[in-house]
Amino acid sequence: MITVEGLSKTFMVPKRTAGFKAAVKSLFYREYTEIQALDDVSFKIDEGEIVGYIGPNGAGKSTTIKVMSGILVPDKGICRIMNHTPWKERVLHVKNIGVVFGQRSQLWWDVPVVDSFELLKDIYNIPYDEYKKNVDMLVETLDLSNFINSPVRQLSLGQRMRCEIAASLLHSPKILFLDEPTIGLDAVSKIAVRQFIKSINKEKKVTVILTTHDMNDIEALAERILLIGKGKILYDGSLNKLRSRFGTNKTITVEFMENSTLPEIQGTKILSWLPQRASLYIDTQEISVSEVISALAEQLELSDVTVENPPIEEIIVQLYKEYEI
Repeated sequence: MITVEGLSKTFMVPKRTAGFKAAVKSLFYREYTEIQALDDVSFKIDEGEIVGYIGPNGAGKSTTIKVMSGILVPDKGICRIMNHTPWKERVLHVKNIGVVFGQRSQLWWDVPVVDSFELLKDIYNIPYDEYKKNVDMLVETLDLSNFINSPVRQLSLGQRMRCEIAASLLHSPKILFLDEPTIGLDAVSKIAVRQFIKSINKEKKVTVILTTHDMNDIEALAERILLIGKGKILYDGSLNKLRSRFGTNKTITVEFMENSTLPEIQGTKILSWLPQRASLYIDTQEISVSEVISALAEQLELSDVTVENPPIEEIIVQLYKEYEI
């Protein structure tokens, strides 16, 4: 469905020092810095996948999405999406894609949300029956009924983002690009957006490319991760493979009958201790979880045991460190 081969994109960014003299000088002579946003980026995405496209700020995530959506033209490389080249066949291409930029709006600020939807219906030439069916479905699943008739400027950030996602799906696209879709949302809104993305992916086979700094979004939605850094694809694989590669450490929390001491176990480190509760850090390369539990059970009367994997943020940070980005 999506084939990207050898994409490269360079930006020339003007630079000058501070001060009035430097400002006057820049009117006649301007210096530029060359920024390599994309450097030989290649990957393939199949129909129905949810792919997490991650990386630090300035890595090239948004540039890639803009090239794939037809907004930017690369310096070189191939990008074929549903047999179309985005920047050459924009009219045909945009019929197949929906795009949500978390920091930019496609809704008209001073008119009710429903009027923006009507305008988008005319822009995309959506048949009325299809439009009505999609609007009804989106209003129900994203819970827009209480504010769909309100101007966009009166909405909270969470309400606006739900409307943005609805607007991007009015024309039944096959591919959805989400660039920071949950930025600034509260916990309830984030859960609602995640559940909706899962639903349209499962029911309508919508392919989703998700860029975000919220690793909980990645963990909740993406089965595959693309890591970009300094304009290059550094990792392409599943989240489970990352866990097995970096998730060798676990945290075990035990509750027990009151005890004044906690046994020392090789390969573990005590994180916290109370007379009836303790948390230990375990290096599973030195000792297994079952061995730790057995050792604790020999000396303590256990009432509850909880084993936790390291947070996804820690795993991603280790990945960043490995690739020095």
